[in-house]
Order: sequence, then structure tokens, then C-alpha cells
Amino acid sequence: MGKDSRIEWTHHTFNPWWGCTKVSPACKHCYAETWAKRVGAKVWGARSPRRFFSDHHWAEPIKWNRDALDDGARRRVFCASMADVFEDRRDLDRYRDRLWQLIAETPALDWLLLSKRPEHAARLGPLQTWPRNMWFGTTVETQAWAERRIPWLADVPVATKFVSCEPLLGAVDLVPWLGVSIHWVIAGGESGGKARASDPRWFQSLRDQCIAADTPFHFKQWGNWTPARNGDGSGSYRKCDMVRMSKVAAGRLLDGITWDQYPSEAPGNHD
Repeated sequence: MGKDSRIEWTHHTFNPWWGCTKVSPACKHCYAETWAKRVGAKVWGARSPRRFFSDHHWAEPIKWNRDALDDGARRRVFCASMADVFEDRRDLDRYRDRLWQLIAETPALDWLLLSKRPEHAARLGPLQTWPRNMWFGTTVETQAWAERRIPWLADVPVATKFVSCEPLLGAVDLVPWLGVSIHWVIAGGESGGKARASDPRWFQSLRDQCIAADTPFHFKQWGNWTPARNGDGSGSYRKCDMVRMSKVAAGRLLDGITWDQYPSEAPGNHD
């Protein structure tokens, strides 16, 4: 958990618990699993216990909400960076219920719930109407996973829906769902010692799809692989010629532009 998160598309992060189980290719080099192991938390896998937190931890978003009200500006909260809120385990039910109550008590915060298990969301989500300050998204790393997960996302009764194409592992066509089942697209490459490279044309295609559909697009990062550029001064990319470097050095410019768009139909458009 943290105030002033380093994640480009949120202000804060909050975890109702730590721990998860891998379910698709996007999970292969999970940064959350790596981080948990680094601090000695054995919370990964179907049979592993999850790590829970104190009342003090749960009180932090109340302070963020108070600060947002004082500032007159909404804040985004990514929930959960070290878990999946819709992992189907009964030992998590009471913490989910506590989370729904916390979201209702913090109306100045927009809660971004990103899940690789959207098929469980309608059943495990709030029993009453989903509050407008709750956004729901799913990870889409390839076309196959888009076709599998987005129909479940479409059925969730939430006002703002998004997809995270990170790490992007193949070309993805979102046109059938943009503006209808998807109100925002996040895209990014993978980072870490074993990061897989993404073809720049995959990102360009997603951006162009979003522009055509008037859907906000956010390019989060290249990750640890960035395209080499032509030497003609045009700034264009050499076809499929990727160079490994640090995430910071790779940056997040796509065709020379920082794409930091957010859904304007949400309770508050930020930044």
C-alpha cells in the first residue's frame, strides 16, 4: 500500500491482502510475486495463506479521502497491486465485504479494481448497486484473453470499465467493445529481468483504435524493451528492432507523445 504511488495511472495503491495464484500468460513474471518473495512473504499459490493487515492499514484511505475533499480534487486508488480482489476463496469474503464498505465511505476516491478473474466479479462483488466511484477492469494480454475476459467485464454493473493491456504479448483488436464495454484502455510493456518484448505496432494499433472510437488511451511504459529508431531524424521505429534498457531509460513516449488520457465520464476526470 502507498500514498503517492509510482504507478503512472494512479495516485495511491491499497491492498486488502497480499497473495494470489497465476492464471494466464500475463502472470508468468508477476512483479507482485517477486516482491512478496523478496520480503519473505510466502503468499503465492492456491494452497498458500494470504497476508492480512491491521485496522491502521484500513484507515489510510479514510485520510486520503479527507485530503481529496480538502484539495477539491479526486484521487485514484489502485486496488489491489499485490492480489486479485476476485480470487475465489472463502477466506477472503469478509475482507471483500470490508473493502466494499470502505469504498462507500470514501466517495472522493475513485477505486480502480483490476482483475484477471472477471468471471467472478458479479458473484463476489457488492451485493447492492456498485458505487460510481468503483471502476472495474480486466487484464487483456492477447486476443484470446480479450475474447475470454471482456464479455465477463461487459456484464459487470459498474459505470466505468477498462482494460489493461500490460504486459502486451500480442496484437489485440478491441474495436467491438470500445465505447460500449470499455471506457478506457491502458497499455504497456513488461519490465523485470525476464521481461518479454512487445512489438511497437501492437501499441500503435491500440492507440489508433482508441482514437477512432473516441476512447481514452493511456500508454504506461515500454518496460525493459524499447524500439530502436531510424537514423533519418524522422523519429520512426525500425521494424521489430527492440533494444533492452532500464525501464526509466526506455520511458513512455509513443511516437513522441505521452498518452495520459482518462475516462471523462467517470465521477471526476483527473489531472
